[in-house]
Amino acid sequence: MQTQKRSPLISLYESKHNEKDVVQPHHHQNHQILYILDGEGICMLDGVENTLKTDCFMIIPPGVEHSIHSHSKTSVLVLEFDAATLGEDIQQEVIPHVFRKACVLQLNTFDSSDVRQLLRKKLYEQSHRDLFWQMALKNSLSEMLIIISRSYTQEAADLNSLRVEQLKRYIETRYFDIRSTEELANRIGISKRYLQQIFKEYYSMTPLQYLTEVRIGRVKKELLETEKDIVSICFEMGFESLSTFYRLFKKMVGVSPNVYRTTYKSK
Repeated sequence: MQTQKRSPLISLYESKHNEKDVVQPHHHQNHQILYILDGEGICMLDGVENTLKTDCFMIIPPGVEHSIHSHSKTSVLVLEFDAATLGEDIQQEVIPHVFRKACVLQLNTFDSSDVRQLLRKKLYEQSHRDLFWQMALKNSLSEMLIIISRSYTQEAADLNSLRVEQLKRYIETRYFDIRSTEELANRIGISKRYLQQIFKEYYSMTPLQYLTEVRIGRVKKELLETEKDIVSICFEMGFESLSTFYRLFKKMVGVSPNVYRTTYKSK
């Protein structure tokens, strides 16, 4: 078993385990989140046995006794941090929710993808240590904890309904950052054609049609509630082309953005 050296406050390091390796029962004073990069096994968390597999997370509150038994060669990313280094709102609201009990967590496709990307950012910041790297670590950790906290409340019936519901929520919250159907399909791990088929089956429109609907809805709100220039709103919502934005807005709303703002802002 190999474990890289770690540093205080917030640290992310790799821990490698061979088949049949055993990490004896122990506990830590800091909060820990372990991400299983590859491999499988079991862990004991506060006396309860849990199954470990690739892409799952161990949530370990301070003082909780835990151990790991590897059934195969296993690579684990260990995120350890002192909660006092984070903002007061994260300490008081998010951390008690995430660490209310020790558990093994399997995030949905989108949340898992976002958390993995945040782990990559942490590794980059930790290794380069250029200007503001510690601030960047705190920010990415806070974002990661919020994603995990939100995931606790998510439920779904079957796989396809879960996929499209996750996709719908993703579009509603990341509308400014989505570029193509291929990108969405890759996040779920299915083909573009199948994604469009199941999304249309549930919502009677394609993912990009829904994306446009969400963006135009946000644009209408900004037009009436702010004094922002239309070109700024267009950019903020994720439209790459101003002419495309004007064409889509008029097609969906019936009038241009300028006319819409003038007509409805005073009402």
